[in-house]
Amino acid sequence: MAKRKFLYSSFLCLLPLTLASCSSEDDGKTTVEFMHSSIEQDRLKVINELVADFEKEHPDIKIDQIPVEEDAYNTKVVTLARANKLPSVIEASQDFAKVMDKDELIDKQAITEVMNSADEEDYYEGAKRLVKSEDGHHYISAPISGWVQGIWYHKNQLKEAGFSEPNDWNDVMKIAKHFNHPKQKEYGIAMPTADSTMSEQAFSQFALSNKANVLNKKGQVTIDTAEMTEALEYYKQLSAYTMPGSNDVTEIQDAFMNGSAPMAIYSTYILPTVYEAKKSKDIGFAIPTHKSEAVYGTVSGLTISSGLPKKQEEASKAFVKFLSETDNMEKWVLMSPGGAQPVNKKVVESKTYQSNKVVGSFGNLSEEIAQSFDKLQVFGLVGNKNYTKMGDITSSGAISKAVNDVTVGDQSPETALKKAQQSLEK
Repeated sequence: MAKRKFLYSSFLCLLPLTLASCSSEDDGKTTVEFMHSSIEQDRLKVINELVADFEKEHPDIKIDQIPVEEDAYNTKVVTLARANKLPSVIEASQDFAKVMDKDELIDKQAITEVMNSADEEDYYEGAKRLVKSEDGHHYISAPISGWVQGIWYHKNQLKEAGFSEPNDWNDVMKIAKHFNHPKQKEYGIAMPTADSTMSEQAFSQFALSNKANVLNKKGQVTIDTAEMTEALEYYKQLSAYTMPGSNDVTEIQDAFMNGSAPMAIYSTYILPTVYEAKKSKDIGFAIPTHKSEAVYGTVSGLTISSGLPKKQEEASKAFVKFLSETDNMEKWVLMSPGGAQPVNKKVVESKTYQSNKVVGSFGNLSEEIAQSFDKLQVFGLVGNKNYTKMGDITSSGAISKAVNDVTVGDQSPETALKKAQQSLEK
């Protein structure tokens, strides 16, 4: 993260000049470069069709795509920015959009104008909050899709043992304890314990459901608190009923899908695997609940780069607005049905979306999951303040290390959180 910040600061003053020089008019057309992470042929086919439809409606605009694989994506943005060749429109997660906004790479006014003209009220409030500027006055990207995370469970396993859907912390703990038989390699819940971002994300749901946030209203670090300690103590106790060792994406998905655990903390990207296994009707979704409900989620949106010449800015706004139309957002989401989720109510209500074979296989669960965007809570989002510094905190690894130290290293929550607080205050 430190390296990324250095790179950004070194090129920032050159950006407007270079973007002007990078803009082009070929045969009287304004060119808009569009960078996205869909490199698979089936996804590119969908995007190519969207681009063709847009260019047909706007014959004076040409879209040049820059597909980049996900693992190299953020580095590519940095490289292009350092070379003063930042594309006009960039697909970005809310976290990376925060980094870009912090370094003044996003035309927040242009994005806000797009959102104001794109039936803003149709987006889920939780999704909109994630892509607001730190002061809450502007948008830093136009949401196009997202995913949420919670507790997935096998309905039949719970029913046969006399349990219904877990409604709160106590229910989750009781179910996990009942099913835990480690000598038979049977566990109560598959959950993250590795020193990884996934562990921070999973723990955040329990912390925030206990009213514990990493930052307060003044932006001060508040990790070493009674509420955070209580949440981490609960997470530690719950981890006694998961698989031994440092568990991450692969271990959790495998344990849940092979029946070793009746519950799992995972994102909606487990749903395509559930569908392929023909278990769509047997899966339920629960939200960590204590003092409040807390869904973790992320939103992918479209940014417009700052410093563009007027014609290119207007062309970029037209393209982002086009992709923000209901039919086009639906096509985008359905490039990964089940995993990617709609952030717009009109998409969820669409008959063609509901009739998709993957989405439809989950019945009413698909709508329930989408509506959970309104229950999103993430570290660093405090009221209407969406602190950009949270990206630096996550990148430091302080929280995920604390989770790993407590669940795998058997450190006390008090000690782990005190260390995390101190490391972030240096």
